Amino acid sequence: MARPNRSDEIESALLQAVEAHPRDLVGMVAAQLGLSTARIGAQVRALIETGYLEKSGSTRPVYALGRNRRFERRYRRAGLAEDSIWADQISPLLRELPRNVRDIAHHGVTEMVNNAIDHSDAEHVLVSMDLRDGHLLFAVADDGIGIFRKIARALNLSDERLALLELSKGKFTTDPRNHSGEGVFFTSRMFDRFQIVSGGLVYAHDEGRHDDVLFDTDDAPPTGTVVHMAIDASSARTAKQVFDEYSSGPDDYTFAKTVVPVRLARVGDENLISRSQAKRLLQRMDRFRHVVLDFDSVSTIGQAFADEIFRVFALAHPEVELTAIHALPEVQHMIRRAEVARGEHNGQPPAI
Repeated sequence: MARPNRSDEIESALLQAVEAHPRDLVGMVAAQLGLSTARIGAQVRALIETGYLEKSGSTRPVYALGRNRRFERRYRRAGLAEDSIWADQISPLLRELPRNVRDIAHHGVTEMVNNAIDHSDAEHVLVSMDLRDGHLLFAVADDGIGIFRKIARALNLSDERLALLELSKGKFTTDPRNHSGEGVFFTSRMFDRFQIVSGGLVYAHDEGRHDDVLFDTDDAPPTGTVVHMAIDASSARTAKQVFDEYSSGPDDYTFAKTVVPVRLARVGDENLISRSQAKRLLQRMDRFRHVVLDFDSVSTIGQAFADEIFRVFALAHPEVELTAIHALPEVQHMIRRAEVARGEHNGQPPAI
């Protein structure tokens, strides 16, 4: 996690001080940072041009926050509290946004900072926010072990890519005594776009397409984790809508439904053919009442893979409703064979 450069430090100091020092902003920040007023003045002009500061008057100028807002600060992880970052630093900058967007921002920032505090084993956590031209973006970065590596070690996974499968399901945590494992799942679905970058891998969720993807990247820090979150500042989405979508009913807020991208069960370019691959996919599925298996980008599956899910698991867990979506005809055929076999096992005709 790179340290902020000098320009970033000046910008952060100006934006944090402007409300308390609207009339002596340049001189105060120059004294605070030990720099010339000319150097600070140049940064002020740049912030005015980009809409982050506003200026009224010329002889004795008065400064204020502009229509755009920006924040960035690097913290030591030890002793850090996510609620104070939100309440003291970020929330005051977002007062003009609609309540539903602020609620989503509050949820995402506090959940992701708390994850970094409790799980990353990092020395430092960096939090940034940028509200520009109607788009709100957050980043939470740490210099710790890396989220995919930590999950892979906790579950003894053969490949860190499989950690993304567990994250996409929800209800996974490496600290079950203190966490529910719901933070990443719900945050990823509240924001328009959500990314986790760690160890050369990227897990991305696009809510507009209801899509989870995994890809490799060379543009990532060698250690740690970076979480990116973005939402349109005029979004009508609410946190309650997202919770309701995955609950078991209007009066029950249990996290009962999950949507699992089946393709994340693959490692590399392998085909999904074996029972062991199916068991990998099915881990912790019995914790949900309704599991939607998304077969998008899966061109074929094996008989054993389908049988393990739609006959063996379905018979062992009749309380779990399995639904397959985006399945190609060849995949549908394999699923249907397993469902027919399940019906024969029960002595009942398969559902039509």
